[in-house]
Amino acid sequence: QLRLMESGGGSVQAGGSLRLSCTASMHITSTCVAWFRQAPGKEREGVAAIYTGTDVPYGANAVKGRFTISQDSAKNTVFLQMDNLKPEDTALYYCAADRRRSACYSGSWFNEEGYFFWGQGTQVTVSS
Repeated sequence: QLRLMESGGGSVQAGGSLRLSCTASMHITSTCVAWFRQAPGKEREGVAAIYTGTDVPYGANAVKGRFTISQDSAKNTVFLQMDNLKPEDTALYYCAADRRRSACYSGSWFNEEGYFFWGQGTQVTVSS
């Protein structure tokens, strides 16, 4: 059973940066790993994903140019570097993973139903 643990959340002012980490309990070779977020009163939405087998990233339009997803396979960890944060980025950020290649295509990575493994989430709060 793959377990995921998020870390790195916190409170920052607008324009600041945070780096979230998603550390897995076992290898994440050839795995689709994604970040989702859920703000109060809103549905959970996909932020970014990466297929570790090819290192191909995907990202939501709302965060392009500000957020970068990357991996350190030796540490079984996927990162989400978040720069130029905005108050609307405030949310609970979740890490999700799935071993199926089909979870990580341009037309599927943002679908939360494609992910079997989920972390507990880490809170990100951005103040204006």
